[in-house]
Amino acid sequence: MAEDTPELFESTDRESEPLAARMRPRTLEELVGQDHILGPGRLLRRAIAADQLSSLIFSGPPGSGKTTIARIIANTTKSRFAALNAVLTGVAELRKEIQTADHDRRFYGRRTILFVDEVHRWNKAQQDALLPWVENGTVVLIGATTENPFFEVNDALVSRSRIFQLTRLTDEELRRVCRQALSDRERGYGAYDVRITEDALEHLVRVADGDARSLLNALQLAVETTPDRFPPHSGEPIEITLPIAEESIQRKALLYDRDGDYHYDTISAFIKSLRGSDPDAALYWLARMIRAGEDPRFLFRRMLISASEDIGLADPHALPHTVAAAEAFDRVGMPEGAFHLAQAALYLATAEKSNATLGYFDAANAVEQEQSQEVPRHLRDDNRDREGFKHGEGYLYPHAYREHWVAQNYLPAPLRGRLFYRPSSRGYEGRLRNELERRREAQLATAFYREADEVLTFTPHSSQREQWLRRASGEISRRVAARREALFEAAAIARHMRVLVLGETPSALLWEAVRSAPEGLVAAVIADESERRSALAYAEQFSEFERPQILNDLGQARAFVGEATDNGFERVLAANLLLRTAEKAQAAGRLREVATPEARIVLLEEIPSDSTRLSTVLAERGLSPTLVEALQQAEAELFADPRDARFANRPEILQQALQQAGLRLDTLETVTFGGERIIPRTLLERWFPAPPTARSSPTAHDSPTADGSPVSEAPEAAGGMSTRYAHAIRTRLDQEGYRELRAFALSTLADRAVQWSSTAIVLTAFNG
Repeated sequence: MAEDTPELFESTDRESEPLAARMRPRTLEELVGQDHILGPGRLLRRAIAADQLSSLIFSGPPGSGKTTIARIIANTTKSRFAALNAVLTGVAELRKEIQTADHDRRFYGRRTILFVDEVHRWNKAQQDALLPWVENGTVVLIGATTENPFFEVNDALVSRSRIFQLTRLTDEELRRVCRQALSDRERGYGAYDVRITEDALEHLVRVADGDARSLLNALQLAVETTPDRFPPHSGEPIEITLPIAEESIQRKALLYDRDGDYHYDTISAFIKSLRGSDPDAALYWLARMIRAGEDPRFLFRRMLISASEDIGLADPHALPHTVAAAEAFDRVGMPEGAFHLAQAALYLATAEKSNATLGYFDAANAVEQEQSQEVPRHLRDDNRDREGFKHGEGYLYPHAYREHWVAQNYLPAPLRGRLFYRPSSRGYEGRLRNELERRREAQLATAFYREADEVLTFTPHSSQREQWLRRASGEISRRVAARREALFEAAAIARHMRVLVLGETPSALLWEAVRSAPEGLVAAVIADESERRSALAYAEQFSEFERPQILNDLGQARAFVGEATDNGFERVLAANLLLRTAEKAQAAGRLREVATPEARIVLLEEIPSDSTRLSTVLAERGLSPTLVEALQQAEAELFADPRDARFANRPEILQQALQQAGLRLDTLETVTFGGERIIPRTLLERWFPAPPTARSSPTAHDSPTADGSPVSEAPEAAGGMSTRYAHAIRTRLDQEGYRELRAFALSTLADRAVQWSSTAIVLTAFNG
């Protein structure tokens, strides 16, 4: 036991304590549950073991172990440990603890860990009184709260603390807690012959609803009130049956505070169930809120919002239907008004969905961002100054036309073509959509026709090419971001997980992994020395326990698995791990050695053969069909080349490689990364080298073509993709055709922007 541990964590009379207090775990090994933050390899477990805690806030429901973890820290730390309960204490008691902590730090160099239970109960002034001492390191704060700390704890304290969210215990974890209490001879009932039926245990577990304290309190009541006297006579059995269990733990109280976090969480679940078209979930959350005493008018207000926000014109009857139900409820009231609540919820949950009304906010943003636009002249009021300023001139009266509509523009010229309303394909909007699109196209065609002179006389500024170049260079970072987003979306990383990243430029994934799993453990295999040095330098900004592990190869990762991560990584992410290797199954199989049996492995692999081809780009610019066909044949030869592992990166081959490696494929998704790309003249000249002059002759590095003309290959480029591409083209064309193709490509593509897309697949697999 650490010195100066307060009486909050000690007992002078163990037998008089409630069972829940007696059975409170004393070490991490005795703790049941919360493996996501205290399991092997987790950040918090490592910090507790090393006695290197920073300020923490534990948030979670009652009975999930917040105070228990604080007690374990008290039992293991060498620092002075002090505890306060925010319900029972105030600034005076806090000031006393701070004075003691400051004295110990100054004269003995000893840290103080201050545990504040129910920290959200302190008001802003009381929390502010703690802030400077946390800031200067006089105390390390451990706060516990059942509320959302981001709402109920000062932002300044939250920003200086690491937040850990505890979860309700699972049914199996509650069974373990119960069995521990029944078998422990020192603190529980192991010294007595307690027999509990399976259905009685299941009832206690189910009604406890993840709360270990509630379960143990019910068990104590059942055990100690069943015999005529307790302790019972020696050898007397204590039978706990289902009726006894039902009496010991009555109907559970719902965890619901109309002004707190659970209120917002529950209404959020209700609205998301309506939006997700799940009538069963909608009725469940509705009943839960009504049972907890929620104001039905508040529920109707939220449903009225949902009727327009999530349904809108996909079902125009949703809003009036909800209004009618609300008016009926006002006349009837509860309890019969529950029928109207349920009817409105069921209608909204089963209605067609559309969020097209959000277009209003796009329009509002345009108003904020765009320069002020004048009302077009033909739309202005013509009652006052039609003669002087020609206001209203050119306006076409829709009712004078067939179908009461005419193609006419109603937006200011700079905003024409901007879409704020995007109807869905569902319900009424689905029927409206085609007609609306047709009318929009007609409006735009009319606008361009009337402004043809202005468009045709436009001359690009000299800075246009530079603007393209800036855009194209930005595409590189956007492609990296898009690849990263695709990988992490498929990986579904939780904050407490152990994550390994590797493959092509793993540092592009590393820091996102660190942000995704701040309470877990992150490692990266970085083979490139310069990239590894950069990663190590950047990692210095993190503390010792937050810093990712930078490893040289998978062999080092395997060693690291054995030392620090118990049984492996729970997530393995890699970009283009298999792209350039012919032994794809072997490369994929190595991942199994560093992953847990249940690990999710996510690979993003580019498919070069499915990306944009030069023949397509040149065909769009008017290249003759004969030359296009020659280009297509050359590309077909190139992409079928068995010597190049990149072109074997096809979905069916990658799936086969994963199966051979013993990985179980879960999902395969195709993603496309598109955007503008500048084709530099230098690259075109590599693809289409100048034909040799009459005086030139083949050299040792020249490869003859079908017509006998050489294709120069410098030694360092021999076998390179550009050289092989040029060779494949020239074997299919005579010199005149080749010169025509080269001239066309240079004149239409050199240093110009083209639309270029790359295709990749994201494979999600499980280890085993």
